[in-house]
Amino acid sequence: MKIKPEQLASKLSQQPAPVYMVTGDETLLIEESCDLLRQHLNSVGFTERETLYTESGFKWEYLLECANALSLFAEQKIIELRLGGSKPNKQASEILRQYLERPAEDNVLLIIANKLDANAKKSAWFKAIDQQGIIVEIWPVELQQLPGWINQRARQIGLNLENDAVQLLCERIEGNLLAAKQELDKLNLLYAGQSISADMVMDSVSDSSRYDIYGLTEAAIQQQVSRCNKIIEVLRQEGTEATVALWAISREIRSLIAVQEGLQKGTPFDTICQRERVWGKRKNWLRSAAQRLHPDSLKQMLSRCTEADSQIKGAVGDPWLTLTGITLQMAGVELNLER
Repeated sequence: MKIKPEQLASKLSQQPAPVYMVTGDETLLIEESCDLLRQHLNSVGFTERETLYTESGFKWEYLLECANALSLFAEQKIIELRLGGSKPNKQASEILRQYLERPAEDNVLLIIANKLDANAKKSAWFKAIDQQGIIVEIWPVELQQLPGWINQRARQIGLNLENDAVQLLCERIEGNLLAAKQELDKLNLLYAGQSISADMVMDSVSDSSRYDIYGLTEAAIQQQVSRCNKIIEVLRQEGTEATVALWAISREIRSLIAVQEGLQKGTPFDTICQRERVWGKRKNWLRSAAQRLHPDSLKQMLSRCTEADSQIKGAVGDPWLTLTGITLQMAGVELNLER
């Protein structure tokens, strides 16, 4: 039987199935589903757990030996089979099929796997699990679903997030659900019982982002020259791809151009910020930078971003040096760009 993660709790009120499979690419949701399964099985007497990793050299016969072995510590146990990204070969498929034909009454088999392809789902062993057990299929949380997912998680721990705070979190975590959970836990620790604003989110992530890509663009629009240099140095030392830095810097320049052009057309500033996904304190920082920087200067920066892109792709020159110059120019440093 195939189910969604949110259906698992209701299925656990029934007699334990001989086999469960949790599969997908979202690490957080996989581990949470497995934790829920382990807790329930422990509560009904499956107090021992043996974990098998199907790494190179793993002998699949050991699964049958493990199932038939008498436990010295408990009458019932969980056999946890971690497939990871590997696919059972012909011999492994046959052993899994044998196990599922006569599953041991005192054991529950928990199989944990990455997302399975169409061929794996057509295999005999997968069909046997589907017939005799429960398969929890975990699908990625799509970008348009992320605000709802964050809001739901926040409510579960008693947090009330303002809309701007939700949007800022979505932007910061970039689809990393584990990072989202960690940020929500941190916010709950810092601001329990309060309504969480975008500024609170920015304050809570400031320590972890002090030397990251977001910290670089924020330092630039706030004219923090020494901090810009420090962040670029740290990014280079940590092996950050120049492509990632280029994306963040060019995105910030385009946002500044959008603010200038929007205000010139009479568009309300808040409307521009919403369109450009700018929240909290960054709104004032961006407005100040847009007022400070000349439009021609911003166009020149975009042109230099194209130059950095060419250098990343193999043209002569150091892309990090070019990106440093663009960042310092954004921070208000007058550079001699004559060739």
